Amino acid sequence: MRSVVKTGLYRVLMFVVTGVVAFVMTGDLGTALDIGIATNLIKAVTYYGYERLWARVEWETRPFAE
Repeated sequence: MRSVVKTGLYRVLMFVVTGVVAFVMTGDLGTALDIGIATNLIKAVTYYGYERLWARVEWETRPFAE
């Protein structure tokens, strides 16, 4: 569940960033929203999958040398 919440909140932030950049580049709010929605839906799914893959990685941990 943590990964879902983390992904969602990060994507909201990135939607705003992408939308602002797209608006500055195009000058069209509708196009900027379309770009922001499309890219962030794709990236949200990709990020969630990536996060879940990394959650399965077991790192060998060693205590710090004293």
